[in-house]
Amino acid sequence: MQVIVVGSGKLAGELLDVLGARSGQVVPWGNAGMRAEKSVVLHAGSGRELEAVCAFCKSTRSPLVELATGSILEGRAVEFSAILCPNTNILTLKFMAMLERSGHLFRGCRIGLVESHQAQKSSVPGTAVSMAHALGLAPAEIRSVRDPQAQQGALQIPLQHLARHAYHHILIEDGSCSVALETRVYGDAPYADGVARIVAAVQARELENRPYPVLEFIENGWL
Repeated sequence: MQVIVVGSGKLAGELLDVLGARSGQVVPWGNAGMRAEKSVVLHAGSGRELEAVCAFCKSTRSPLVELATGSILEGRAVEFSAILCPNTNILTLKFMAMLERSGHLFRGCRIGLVESHQAQKSSVPGTAVSMAHALGLAPAEIRSVRDPQAQQGALQIPLQHLARHAYHHILIEDGSCSVALETRVYGDAPYADGVARIVAAVQARELENRPYPVLEFIENGWL
């Protein structure tokens, strides 16, 4: 099945390289080789083409994997399958699913959430927002770190990964007792590999015409 990558940024380029190396049926949106047939469409763009992408998915019955956070597809009825992915690293998604199931157990405790990404990241930290929601925190309570010196010092992010990393630290305290939970993702490969696994899961089954939070894939054992 053809895979179409929408977007011109770094993630879109990584997906074209990684998925293209695994399958010859990967094309950028608008390419002359793009066929008007059922495909898996990966949206990694700014949203400028999203309405046209949705029209394509509706007419060809193509599933759409939405990789942008804060998408207009969230909470919107769709006439095709839309997989909403605030994150594509599979291990992190499994951690998020665990928090979604069990985060309520820590209500009443003091909870702190710190997230860190490369300094140039300006979009909403969707993974941290999802974690906060599971723990009963407001997005405003998330502490975001973008200063490379603080990242390398206090957070101990290796120098070679300052330009591409995702770090989340949760501290839960109850009196003199505490539990710390932490995720670290370095480099480009974990995200592109995760998208490849999501694409394979989509291709392996017939999905309903509705939004699918990617955590539903985790809960169903599809990833």
